[in-house]
Amino acid sequence: MKYSLYIIFILIVASVSFGLYIQSSGNPLAEKLIGGGMAGLFFVWMPLFIYHRWKNRSIQDYMLTKENIQKMNQYKRDK
Repeated sequence: MKYSLYIIFILIVASVSFGLYIQSSGNPLAEKLIGGGMAGLFFVWMPLFIYHRWKNRSIQDYMLTKENIQKMNQYKRDK
């Protein structure tokens, strides 16, 4: 998963960069490359990245519950 994220990101950056490079020549493909790169970044790469980073974590650890508030207060008192 890690390497596929790297590959997808490099392809997106290459697409946008090449689109910006050929945009000065007036090529109509440039806008499609830039737009496709941005869409790929936000609709493909970002959800995969978020899933990859959060797949083994517990959401309860990051929620503000009574238990977590008590843990924070106890930590402050101990400090």
